Amino acid sequence: MIFSMLCWGSWANTLKLCPGYRFQLFYWDYVIGLFVGALLWGVTLGSLGSAGQPFFADIARVDAHHAYFAIAGGAIFNVANLLLVAAIDIAGLAVAFPVGIGLALVVGAVSSYIIAPAGNPALLFGGIAIVIVAIVLDAAAYRLREQQRSVSTRGVVLSLVSGVLMGSFYPFVSHAMSGIGAPGPYATSFYFVVGVGLCSVIANSLLMRRPLDGREPVPFSDYIHARTSWHLWGIIGGAIWCTGAIFNFVASRAHIVGPAVSYSIGQGATMISASWGVFIWHEFSAAPSRSKTLLTWMFVFFLCGLTAVALAPVF
Repeated sequence: MIFSMLCWGSWANTLKLCPGYRFQLFYWDYVIGLFVGALLWGVTLGSLGSAGQPFFADIARVDAHHAYFAIAGGAIFNVANLLLVAAIDIAGLAVAFPVGIGLALVVGAVSSYIIAPAGNPALLFGGIAIVIVAIVLDAAAYRLREQQRSVSTRGVVLSLVSGVLMGSFYPFVSHAMSGIGAPGPYATSFYFVVGVGLCSVIANSLLMRRPLDGREPVPFSDYIHARTSWHLWGIIGGAIWCTGAIFNFVASRAHIVGPAVSYSIGQGATMISASWGVFIWHEFSAAPSRSKTLLTWMFVFFLCGLTAVALAPVF
């Protein structure tokens, strides 16, 4: 779960390493990276050991019911992630991730707990309530930062919509790995990525024609002529996220943990990404001191909330 948190909170840095590369074009490479990650871990960790089916055998035996749920989860995640990447492009890592993923934590944890209850509910939902306070603090810090310049609230709105959808995909994945004949986490991840790819053909193509950042449409010829390093960073970004997802799905299968706690700890990615945005990319370097104070308290509340969630399976 900790490794999943690190991966989910760090992949978006690869977008930052491609200045001038429109996020719609970056996303095609990101999807390729998802497939690379799913296949890489499938043929290694997903095929070794004595428990469960080997990766390709597990894929072949999956029934339509479980496959559809995994694909649907991937499609919902894809729309949410496209909105999140757009929000990062507009508002920055320090804002898009805490608002979007923080809200996703609330939606995903509650819905996952309803489907498969595991862990101490008082600690789990008490921790989530503390995280909500952290989200409010981050939004307030962002508002103070933007007082000196005319910037629309589009980035925050996209983060909120992304958060609702991002919290909705995990119950589908959890259901895909539950019941008689359910596939293991590696095969589920593959079908999940298939859902992402199929949805991207429609959703990302639409965003290329009508970008959410208000800029001109994006021609596909720009993708063909983009720098090789930009393509590479996009693929690496997708592989990093997929690695975090697979480890998170694996952890959720541990009965003492369960999907609600596994997803909640994984969404500690908010802390990791906010740290990248504040300390590495200096997105709040010119912000007033009060804004930085609010950010400090945001980190404190996030840490307290995630600690409570982490202790939920223990007590």
